[in-house]
Formats: sequence, structure tokens, C-alpha cells
Amino acid sequence: MDETRRALDELILARKGCTYSGISRLLGRNVSYIQQYIRKGSPRYLDESDRNILARFFGVDERILGAPPHRSSPVVELVQIPVLDVEASAGHGALAEMENKSAQFGFDEAWLRKLTQSKAASLSIIHVIGDSMEPTLNDGDEVMVDLGDGQARLRDGIYVLRMDDALSVKRIAIEPQGRRISVVSDNAAYPSWRGLERRAINIVGRVLWFGRKLQ
Repeated sequence: MDETRRALDELILARKGCTYSGISRLLGRNVSYIQQYIRKGSPRYLDESDRNILARFFGVDERILGAPPHRSSPVVELVQIPVLDVEASAGHGALAEMENKSAQFGFDEAWLRKLTQSKAASLSIIHVIGDSMEPTLNDGDEVMVDLGDGQARLRDGIYVLRMDDALSVKRIAIEPQGRRISVVSDNAAYPSWRGLERRAINIVGRVLWFGRKLQ
């Protein structure tokens, strides 16, 4: 007799008034069901519903009656990306006086790798202020910036630029021939700059992702 059958047999014998046939009827089975299970090994395993009823009746863990071990959810190690106490203007420019970490977001590493191959140390999240990049980016959005993806790999996309002490979020477009670039505001109410030399702008990093609170 295996441990599961022995455990059930002991539970029945220890409970005053319990019989094999009575427990069989409790399960809605024929009167010889439990006796055959314990003494003859047929069926080989109790059904999940039978285990559940028996566990509640005897006040025991279902694993005693043959239930598989509880499977705990795998621990997911999140990559922590700092949220910097800095604002990048999508308007007229913002002073970057503080770059201290104010919080951090956790991202699944596999999901993050779909965005970039850069190491986590090159990534940070900053706040956007202003509306010059609407409807793409709104005032109050948070953007993830890849500091390792800058001037050397410049291509079409949205970037954080630094001019003196001011940060700005703008779209960069490589012009035909690839020698000059345009710095574009998505909001037509704001100016854009065409025909700039690449060296004329100071790239902080490329914007990979943004988060926004729904209104």
C-alpha cells in the first residue's frame, strides 16, 4: 500500500463512525469505490474533485491525498531603471539643475531587450514638460532615454537634446544625402530647424519608450 492510500486509510479509521462505504457515498461513488482504491489500487489515483472533498472533510492538505506539490510562480528579476529628477522640455526648454534619482521603474529583462541592447546603466527615465511634441508626447509623460544611443548612431527618431543647461525632446530627421539633419517639433505650432550640421546639436540619448497616465 503506497503512502497516499495508507494516509487515507488511517484518516478513515481514526474518524469515529467512518467506513469505506460511507466515504464512497460522500463522493457520490458506488459503495465499494474507496475499499477498491485502498485495498486493490483501483483506481490508481483519486480524481481532483474527490481529493478536494476528502481534504475538506478530514481537514487535511490535499497533498496528503496525492495532489501534486503547489507550484509557486517563478520569481521574475526586474531590471531597475532610475527615474531622474530632471525635466526635458517639449516646449521652450527646461533647466536641468538636478539629476538625482527620485524613484525607479522595474522592467522585465526580456521585454527590455526588445527595446535596446544597451546595458541598464545607460538607461534612465525623465519627465517631459510642454506640448511641442504633441500628439506624440504630452506634457507630464515619462520617457525612457538610452544614453548610449547618441551622436555616433544618429538616425531618424525622437531624442533628448542638451543646449547649455536646457534639455529638449525633439524629433530628428536625417535629410537627403545624410549630411545634415532637421530638428522637428511634432506640434506645428512650434518651430522646427532644417539643414543643421550634426555637430551643431548635443545628443543626450534616444527616446525608447514613454509612459502616460490616462485621463
